[in-house]
Amino acid sequence: MRTDKKLLVKGIKCIGYTTGLMFLAPFVIYQAFKNQDHPAYIPVLIVGLILAAAAIGFGFYSIKVFMDALFGKGQK
Repeated sequence: MRTDKKLLVKGIKCIGYTTGLMFLAPFVIYQAFKNQDHPAYIPVLIVGLILAAAAIGFGFYSIKVFMDALFGKGQK
């Protein structure tokens, strides 16, 4: 079997996006909890939680794409 180079590049890009989300989500959640008296507390907290969920989901997706590039699609 050969490594699918296009899929490998896509997997590496996805891992880069995941890493960005992994740093952005805790920062947004921290800023929300730091400013609890501000009227935009709830919307910022919701955005942070959505970013955290997206980081987890995108992490699983990027690992799947990366593994498909290295080992190919599963046997059917």
